Amino acid sequence: MWSVAENRQRRRRAPGTVRIIGGRWRSRRLAFPEAGGLRPSPDRIRVTLFNWLMPVLTGARCLDLFAGSGCLGLEALSRGAIEAVLVENNPAVVTALRANIAELKACGALVVEADAMAFLAAPATPFDIVFVDPPFARGLVLSVLPALTAGWLKPGAFVYVESAVDDEPFVPPGLKVVRDKTAGAVRYRLLRSDP
Repeated sequence: MWSVAENRQRRRRAPGTVRIIGGRWRSRRLAFPEAGGLRPSPDRIRVTLFNWLMPVLTGARCLDLFAGSGCLGLEALSRGAIEAVLVENNPAVVTALRANIAELKACGALVVEADAMAFLAAPATPFDIVFVDPPFARGLVLSVLPALTAGWLKPGAFVYVESAVDDEPFVPPGLKVVRDKTAGAVRYRLLRSDP
C-alpha cells in the first residue's frame, strides 16, 4: 500500500501524463500515448509562457500546431481563451486529445487531424495566439513561420516557438522577437506580428 505522499510522487512522475498548471482545470492531468517526437513543454517553461500571455489570453482564439499532448492549447482554454484549434497528425494522439477534451468538457476546443503544413495550406483564418512546438531536429519551424504570415495572424498576434537550444529559427518579415529564453536543451521565444 502506498502512502499519500508516495502516491503524489508517483503521479508527478507518471509517464505519458502532463499537468495543466493554471485556470479552471488547474492540476488536472492529461494522458497521452507514446509517439515519436512527442515531448510536452515542461511545467516551468509553460509557467513563464503563460505569464507572458496572461494579459491577452481572455477571449483569445488560439491555434496549437503540432498539438501532441495538447498542453498548450488546453492550458490557454483553462486560462480564459475562447477557442483552441489543436492540429495533430498522429491518429493515436488525436484519439487521446479528443478523450481529454471530452473529459474536461472543454467547450471551444477543436481537434483537427492533419499535417501542420497541409493545414496551413488551406484558406487562412486569423488567430490571436499560435503555438508552434514541433518535433525537434526536423526543421519545421523554418517552414511554419513564413506560412503563418500569410493570413493566419491577426494584427499584433503572438506566436510562441519552442525549439532545440542550438536552433536559430529564421524570423520572417512581419514578425519580431519580443521574448527569448532557454531552459536546459530548450529554446523558447515569443514573437509578435506587426500591429
